[in-house]
Amino acid sequence: MQSLQQVYSGLGLLVRLNVDRALFIGAITASIMTGAWVVALV
Repeated sequence: MQSLQQVYSGLGLLVRLNVDRALFIGAITASIMTGAWVVALV
């Protein structure tokens, strides 16, 4: 039972790290697209 809890805890950490990475990539993509949109307006 204790090892199952440790595995679940490890999976939770992995999911949190991947969500953080996805948000980071999304923020970079949004900033690049916003910059391209501003340049297209000028």
